[in-house]
Amino acid sequence: MTESTNRVALVTGGSGGIGRAVCEHLTRDRIAIGVHYAGNKAKAEEVVAAITAAGGHAIAVGGDVADEHEMAAAFDAVEQEFGGVDVVVNTAGIMVLSPIATLNLDDLDRMHRTNIRGTFVVSQQAARRLRRGGAIINFSTSLTRLQFPAYGAYAASKAAVEGMTLILARELRGKDITVNAVAPGPTATPLFLEGKDQAAIDNLAHAAPLERLGTPEDIADAVAFLAGPARWINGQVLYANGGLA
Repeated sequence: MTESTNRVALVTGGSGGIGRAVCEHLTRDRIAIGVHYAGNKAKAEEVVAAITAAGGHAIAVGGDVADEHEMAAAFDAVEQEFGGVDVVVNTAGIMVLSPIATLNLDDLDRMHRTNIRGTFVVSQQAARRLRRGGAIINFSTSLTRLQFPAYGAYAASKAAVEGMTLILARELRGKDITVNAVAPGPTATPLFLEGKDQAAIDNLAHAAPLERLGTPEDIADAVAFLAGPARWINGQVLYANGGLA
């Protein structure tokens, strides 16, 4: 167990591509980590083992991000282990691609539950629990600007995340807690690469002026900035996309 004076983060989706990179980056910044998982405990425990082997402190915590009782229990577990929570990073999300005209509405509901309700539930817990000097970092997407076909429902869910993020920042006036969102562009994660052929991947890689896809570590750099030194950045959406939009 670490001392309660150390900074502590809960990272939802912490066993995923971007989530894991965020956990490992924050560990290098001497932040203890609650590595959240929804269904794959073994994968989260792999991240915990890697962090521990590198000299950091971490535990795995499970739960459905859209279930307020399960997420309250996840926060409880992190607080019990490390003494409090200072940073919450909402990387958990799902993406289903389809033209709006043909989207299965069950898929819309699934994205709504995880991306919108899940972010809302976790942000609500964070607003109630974070210590002074804390940071809430939600995840949007650069697709809210890019307007790529087939991303309509996903972009809509992330536009909702932006809306709640910017309002929560104002609602937490006086608490010394920042609330921002990171909006990645095309990033080489399994979630992004799934279902795309090489030509599509190459086209997206060359669209940005830096002429490559982002990496999970690129996005983790932006998160770590908002989680630590960026105390004067509040109520903003940070576009991490290599200049694509």
